[in-house]
Amino acid sequence: MAFSYQNAKGVTYYLHGKKVTLKNGRMQQIYFFARDVRAEALDAVPAGYTVVETKRTGMPVLKKA
Repeated sequence: MAFSYQNAKGVTYYLHGKKVTLKNGRMQQIYFFARDVRAEALDAVPAGYTVVETKRTGMPVLKKA
């Protein structure tokens, strides 16, 4: 079951993560929220992170704790 977050506007977002290759060839893990559940969905917030909501758009983002 994917981790879900409902913002103040009542919209539900699901947490996803995947590894991407940067231009310098280094691999990096990224996290993002989407309105639908995709193959990269995560079951929980990664250790050391918390979910916060942006003031302007209400979009959830991960912030290091």
